[in-house]
Amino acid sequence: MNTVGQMLYTHPEDPEGIGAKAAACVRACEECARACTTCADACLGEEAVAELVACIRADLDCADLCAVTGRAVSQGVGRDDALLRLLLEACAAACRRCGDECERQEADHAHCRACAEACRRCERACTELLGVL
Repeated sequence: MNTVGQMLYTHPEDPEGIGAKAAACVRACEECARACTTCADACLGEEAVAELVACIRADLDCADLCAVTGRAVSQGVGRDDALLRLLLEACAAACRRCGDECERQEADHAHCRACAEACRRCERACTELLGVL
């Protein structure tokens, strides 16, 4: 468990013990944000970049939402669960959209396959945290 995970797991405002799911969500969001940013950059390096515009846009949207959602979750659950729920729902939706787009490209681009996998993991982590809020 990383430092953020330890802090969330032992957070004094986590009486329901959801810190482990929150920590998993933060890790998945951080990983997905990096994967999407890297995928967008790799797409820009491809010869047929015009065919990857939708993928690049989905990558960038997903990276932004994952970054902000990961930060919000790491600030602790229980502060404003309504806002956190909205962010988690938006992040899961962005991950689903980006994962779908990357899967359309994965046969030709290995970086899209890796990104789709990170998106699916993040979507699951956000959905699992939503289930306990």
